[in-house]
Amino acid sequence: MYKVVGALSAVGSVGILNTYHARSKDRKDYSGLPPVPNRAEQIEKLKSEEFDVLVIGGGASGAGCVLDAQTRGLKAALVERGDFSSGTSSKSTKLIHGGIRYLQNAIFNLDKEQYDLVCEALAERKNMLDAAPHLSAALPIMIPVYQWWRLFYYYAGTLLYDLVSWSARLKWSKLISKSTAMEEFPMLREKNLKGAVVYYDGQQNDARMNVMLALSAAREGAATLNYTEVLELNHDAEGRIAGALCRDQITGEVFEVSAKGVINATGPYTDSIRKMDQGEGVEEICSPSTGVHIVLPGYFSPSNMGLLDPQTSDGRIIFFLPWEQYTVAGTTDTPCVPHDDPEASEREIQFILGEIDGYLDCNIKVRRGDVLAAWSGMRPLVRDPNAKNTAALSRNHVIETSESGMVTIAGGKWTTYRKMAEDTVDRVIAEHNLSHALPCKTQQMQVEGAKEYHPNLSIELCQLYGFDPEVAQHLAHNYGTQAHQLAKLTGLTGKRWPLVGKRLVSDMPFIESEVAYAVRYEYACHVKDFIARRTRLAFLNVQAARECVPRVAQLMAAELGWDEDKIAQEINDAEALIKSMGYKLATEVRHECAAISVADYQRYVKVFEELDEDENGFLQPTELYKAFERLGVEMSIQDAINIVDEVDTNRNGVIDMDEFLMIMAGSAVGKVVDSRLQKLVEMKLEQERLPPVRSNGGL
Repeated sequence: MYKVVGALSAVGSVGILNTYHARSKDRKDYSGLPPVPNRAEQIEKLKSEEFDVLVIGGGASGAGCVLDAQTRGLKAALVERGDFSSGTSSKSTKLIHGGIRYLQNAIFNLDKEQYDLVCEALAERKNMLDAAPHLSAALPIMIPVYQWWRLFYYYAGTLLYDLVSWSARLKWSKLISKSTAMEEFPMLREKNLKGAVVYYDGQQNDARMNVMLALSAAREGAATLNYTEVLELNHDAEGRIAGALCRDQITGEVFEVSAKGVINATGPYTDSIRKMDQGEGVEEICSPSTGVHIVLPGYFSPSNMGLLDPQTSDGRIIFFLPWEQYTVAGTTDTPCVPHDDPEASEREIQFILGEIDGYLDCNIKVRRGDVLAAWSGMRPLVRDPNAKNTAALSRNHVIETSESGMVTIAGGKWTTYRKMAEDTVDRVIAEHNLSHALPCKTQQMQVEGAKEYHPNLSIELCQLYGFDPEVAQHLAHNYGTQAHQLAKLTGLTGKRWPLVGKRLVSDMPFIESEVAYAVRYEYACHVKDFIARRTRLAFLNVQAARECVPRVAQLMAAELGWDEDKIAQEINDAEALIKSMGYKLATEVRHECAAISVADYQRYVKVFEELDEDENGFLQPTELYKAFERLGVEMSIQDAINIVDEVDTNRNGVIDMDEFLMIMAGSAVGKVVDSRLQKLVEMKLEQERLPPVRSNGGL
């Protein structure tokens, strides 16, 4: 009976799907663009042709430069050591903004440079919103005010921000009452709230915007290639730049790329390429800093209202923004040395949690355990030798031309990537006398997926193909009109509804056909490319990303012909990335120290289960209090709370199994000394005549 019903359901689904496809034939198809050249074709092009411009670096600046150059009639190429947007450009605050803080600094310090930067960024903000309406949108941001005089001070500042932007203004800022502020942002701390100021900036999906820029350049005819490292810069007999020696990171093949001009757009690694060109003695111009962001569940913020804390305890600002149905909070600003995949420190995570906790209602507790992901990105700031801290460094961009003719673009910000690219290509044209170049064409240009995009595209996807509404909205906002192309790769679910689109994670809108699409149409080469940049899974929820990695690896293997060893390597590499995004594998936590034998591990688990009287998987202060009492140890309930606080690394008020085992492992090798919890375990083991390997953290 059930088999018959299932078969009829499947037949019905096919019939309905065919009806949808029949209807779609009557509609204009904006997805019928030819595929971009594949990786092998791009490599052959790099090896066999001479280019007017070779761009090194596939972040926002590099992708913007290659698109600008190619659309001017120049023959352009781009090589990126990692994936497109694998560095700084995927780890921003996700804002498209003029920089309201920079405007404040410009006025109070009479700094024309910062004022010009704000004016330029506000003009480019509108260009970005128009260039990618599917990946970006205007976002109201609230500044809650708890002192009367600050209310008018901030309002005057946001009005000036609007006036500076003028015709590029999104909406006028507004002053709202306390009651209206609580309606708009009910999670706010109400005590002493005087009112709020709401102003408008833009928000984007940064990594996908970066990838779309690279794809747009490839569609225009540029040779764009990720996972291609520059080993050496080539110079002619007169010492002028002439191209680069490159290595394909996928196959290991080494080849030369000939070019009349070279652009160094490598962000935090700017100086390493400059040293290839000018020698190790060249003065460094880049002074990177890291900025940390954390991701929390979406219920911590309204779906269409951000929050700005303009005055944190150490003078920095904190944004608290809705993004991709979650909440992103940040950022910090700490000097660093350039390195791949920087990790967010616990100190920085706790700083952000502490700052946002002060703005939320007292009944809302932002716990360490609420952090779903945390990432650290390097900002390629232009170094000011007189600055005492990186927060004082300018975000404005600098263009340098070396004696060999290599042009370096450094500094700047995401919002001004297009203008930075225009200025850089102008410099290359002048330096290398590329007189056949046309004027810049990117100011009104839309990126891949933006053509004919409309706000109701998600409804269209539901009606034409039978997607779940949540999935359809995700596809519309991430792929634009190219979602139609992706839909053609999407198989039936075999369910009554949705008809198509099998999810990778049950409670998230990412579907399996996105994997094939990323490989075939978006140059995804590794599992980590998919979970971090073609989708934003790893940035939103590292646990969910970890769960779907094996399935993503299987799907990519089917596309790329991987064997079992390659699949295992891809899974390991993806897990390494996930770990850098704030996730530590439970098995590693439980077995971090080799000093714990299997027998000791079993003993510790047994003790934990005995202490956990209510069997909820956590040790609470009351349970520890009772355990010590039964062992004849005098202590107060506050002492028990303090013991929990010593061990509770995720700050959720209890001790879980991982935290418990970490303390035991640390004690075994001397990393943890004089832990009261460890002493309790020793007493329990002694009582049961199960001696631990080592006691009291002894060596």
